[in-house]
Amino acid sequence: MTMPKQDTDAIRSFQGLEDARSSVRLRAALAAGTTPDPRFVDKLVQRCAIEPDFYVRDMLTWALTRHPAAATVPRLVDEVRSERAQARSQALHTLSKIGDRRAWPAITRALLTDADDEVARSAWRAAVVLVPEGEETELAAVLSAQLGRGGRETRLSLSRALTALGEVIAPALRAAMTHLDPRVRAHAIATERLLRDPDTGFEFAIEEAKRVVALGENGGEG
Repeated sequence: MTMPKQDTDAIRSFQGLEDARSSVRLRAALAAGTTPDPRFVDKLVQRCAIEPDFYVRDMLTWALTRHPAAATVPRLVDEVRSERAQARSQALHTLSKIGDRRAWPAITRALLTDADDEVARSAWRAAVVLVPEGEETELAAVLSAQLGRGGRETRLSLSRALTALGEVIAPALRAAMTHLDPRVRAHAIATERLLRDPDTGFEFAIEEAKRVVALGENGGEG
């Protein structure tokens, strides 16, 4: 008895996602998204958690966005509770791409303040996409509490997330500008500059902010 072509394609995709060659895994993920099949969802999500190649992970996310949200969102919401940081990060990233606000309750304070920078960055991006109308101010307060955190990429991600919320972040930024930690003050000033002038580069904004903070500290000594 001949197996239906759809079944053979599914088996081939499943096998391809396990191949040692990233090029084969990339093609398998592309195939899974080109011809969506509910049977792919679990496998795609599972692979996201362990896939080492950035481009393959990106294709896995794309493949998941090609499937109905009713099939993917519940599975991804489960995944954001995983103990594996990459699983949480990639699930959050995929939820941000799907944009289904039914996933909002899964974006917890614990994820927004996750100790892993990649997880936190993915949570920030997902949050600003999924936040319901009227809850932006509360989200801005949680995000602004992370100002000064991490290296350049983390700080840039946070600034982008905050400015995406718009004017509701202004009070939180003003409060952060008086923080005892100069890194927090500088990050808040830079983010406020980006809010006012989105064309300002982050590096320029942060260097300007550092100068403002340094001048303030020197002035205080005088």
